[in-house]
Amino acid sequence: MTMFLGLSHAQQVTDSIRLERIILDSLFLAEIEEPKDYQKPKVLHAEPLYIDLIRDLGARKGEKEWNVGFGMFDRRDFNKYEALVEYEWAPVDRLGFEVEVPVTLFNLRDGPTDVERPSNRVESLKLATQWSFLVSEKAKTTLALGYIHEFEFVDLNRISREDLFKGNIYNPFFIAAKRWGRNYHTLIYTGPRIEKEFSQRRDFTYEIHTNFHYMITGTRNFIGLEVNKEIHQGKLETVLRPQMRVGLADNLLVGIVTGIPINRGQEGMSSFVRIIYEPGIFH
Repeated sequence: MTMFLGLSHAQQVTDSIRLERIILDSLFLAEIEEPKDYQKPKVLHAEPLYIDLIRDLGARKGEKEWNVGFGMFDRRDFNKYEALVEYEWAPVDRLGFEVEVPVTLFNLRDGPTDVERPSNRVESLKLATQWSFLVSEKAKTTLALGYIHEFEFVDLNRISREDLFKGNIYNPFFIAAKRWGRNYHTLIYTGPRIEKEFSQRRDFTYEIHTNFHYMITGTRNFIGLEVNKEIHQGKLETVLRPQMRVGLADNLLVGIVTGIPINRGQEGMSSFVRIIYEPGIFH
């Protein structure tokens, strides 16, 4: 009899915790998704941290976001450091824009080497837009189209001797995202990237990025895996990026990413941190 009562109590506690989680998730999703009188519906999705999106899927007019990112990449003969600053905003519902400036720095490893250090550079001026053309509350699904255009800068040590820009990168893309239940999220981001330097032939790469995330009950915190895949010159290159996002305040989040290359012979492990600030997101 005592054992039966103990099992019954344990089941009641488990059911109570499950019910509490359901209530917390329902309240949180309602806070994010339910539109005010002048807004359109929106579905909450966990979005990748390394290949990030241009504003949230289903963005609402007036939303804006600052991102600052820092990354360190282990190459065979040198270390590569990346930094970026970007600003995202939505002038109307479901349409987002982004301006980004990425910077890359290099340093050689200690010891003798016959490898020439790549030149430091401000990579480009990146302009992007993204339109969520389908938002289905019933299916918990959002579909979007977007385009990124990069004006590539010459290396820093050549700016005084050459023109400022050396070429363009054209990158249209398609996004499909779905939330399964209240906590599980999947997303695919795919499209071609065409790089054309002024004096060279076009270089074509096809990107297929797939994502799986689990969002912690009642929060925007998540853990997940971003799988970045590129097909270039007939070869598939893959990097696994386990990641987590933690909210420090209602409008301040930090994302931490580790990169694990699968078949890139020259590339080792990497790490990346993204700081996300959303001014005025809660009013």
